[in-house]
Amino acid sequence: MSEYDTLAARIRALCAGETDEVALMATVACELHHSDERFDWTGFYRVVAPELLKIGPYQGGHGCLVIPFARGVCGAAARTRAVQIVADVEAFPGHIACSSSTRSEIVLPVIGAGDRLIGVLDIDSDRPDAFDQADARALAAILEEVFHGI
Repeated sequence: MSEYDTLAARIRALCAGETDEVALMATVACELHHSDERFDWTGFYRVVAPELLKIGPYQGGHGCLVIPFARGVCGAAARTRAVQIVADVEAFPGHIACSSSTRSEIVLPVIGAGDRLIGVLDIDSDRPDAFDQADARALAAILEEVFHGI
């Protein structure tokens, strides 16, 4: 079993039967954040209005409070509904620097029932080039399992 398989099983057990989005986000953010030393900031941004994300449950230092879909890596993930893997945040046009320690980032859309965009999962690392497609696949599978019916 891979580390992601073990993590997914733990999240599955903790989230079983829960339908509250914020409770699920809080649990997933906590479990993810403490599972991998690459993860410097781990959290969710929730869709709260058309084209607008607001911070949700997270682990780590303070995050940005509000992010429009038109700005930053989180906005790009929400706008395109596609995973964003950024090896060097300094090279990403329009990157929003919520933390000066962030070197790389992965952001995944969180899709609920009826193809509804719930928000995005944002994981920042203080290491450059910390994330790859294997991370994207494993994290997407966890998000799908937790949020698909919500």
